[in-house]
Amino acid sequence: MNKLAKFLRALESYHITDGEKFTLAQHNPDDDGGLGLSKEDGAHLLREVKEQLQDLQELLYANQTRSVLIILQGMDAAGKDGTIKHVMSGVNPQGVTVASFKQPGPTELQHGFLWRIHAAAPQVGRIVIFNRSQYEDVLVTRVHPELLENEHLTGPVNTPGFWEGRYKDIRHLEHYLARQGTVVLKFFLNISRKEQRERLLSRLEVPEKRWNFSSSDLPEREYWDHYPTYYQYALAATARTYAPWVIVPANHKWYARLVVTGTIIRALRNLQQKPPQPAPDVEKCLDDYRTHLLNEKS
Repeated sequence: MNKLAKFLRALESYHITDGEKFTLAQHNPDDDGGLGLSKEDGAHLLREVKEQLQDLQELLYANQTRSVLIILQGMDAAGKDGTIKHVMSGVNPQGVTVASFKQPGPTELQHGFLWRIHAAAPQVGRIVIFNRSQYEDVLVTRVHPELLENEHLTGPVNTPGFWEGRYKDIRHLEHYLARQGTVVLKFFLNISRKEQRERLLSRLEVPEKRWNFSSSDLPEREYWDHYPTYYQYALAATARTYAPWVIVPANHKWYARLVVTGTIIRALRNLQQKPPQPAPDVEKCLDDYRTHLLNEKS
C-alpha cells in the first residue's frame, strides 16, 4: 500500500459520527495518524490529493446533481483562512463559494439563527465553504450569553433545554441538506493553547501580518478554558453519519491541510460520479460538427 492509500485509510480515526463515544480531550492536536510523515512527505501528498480534488470537483460541477458543504470551525488562529486558501487553490472558482459568518447584523438578528445559514447552502454542482458557521450560535453565545439579548427570542434562554433545542435545530437542517443531496463535512481545526499563542505572536511581531490580527483576539483568548467544554457539547450533539465531524490535528498547518483535502476527496470519490453523457440527438449534432471541422479547409 502506497503512502497516499495509507494516509486516506488513516483519516477514518478523525471521523466522528457517534457523539456518545466522543471525547474531544482525547484528540491530540499534534497527531499524525501514526504514519510518521515528514513535512516534505506532506507536501508531496498534498500535491497528489489536490490534483484529484480538481478532477473530482469538475465531475461534481458537470453532473449538477449533488453538492458539498464544508464547515470549518476552530479557535482564533486555528488556520481556517489558510486552509481555505491552500486546499481550494487550483479548483474551478466557478464551482466554489466561501461564506464567512461574522457576528449577525440587525437584519439577521430579526430572523432565526439558521436563516442566514440555509440561505448560503450550496446549489447543485457547487462546493460551499463556511468559514465559521451555525456553530457560533452554540459556542460564542454560550461563552458570552449576554449576546442572546440582541436576538428576538421568546421563552427561557441560556438553559439546558434552550441549548438542546438549538442542537436539534442544527441536526434537522443538516439532515435536510443531506437528504437533498448535499454532502455535509464538518471540520474542527484542533490546536493547543500554546500553538495559538505562537500564531498570535507571529501576527504581532511581523508588520506584514498585523492586518490579520483582530483587536478581539486577545480578550477572547482569556476565555480559552471555556471553549473546549462547549465544543465537546456541540460536536457530540451534532455528530451524525449524514453530517460527520472531522477532528483535524491542526498544530501543524501542513498536516491539517492534508487531512481536510484528503477527507474531501474521499467524500467525492464515494459519489462515484462519471462525466455526463449528452442526449443521443445532441451526441449526433456534436459528431456532425466534429466532421464539419475536420473537413473544413484551413
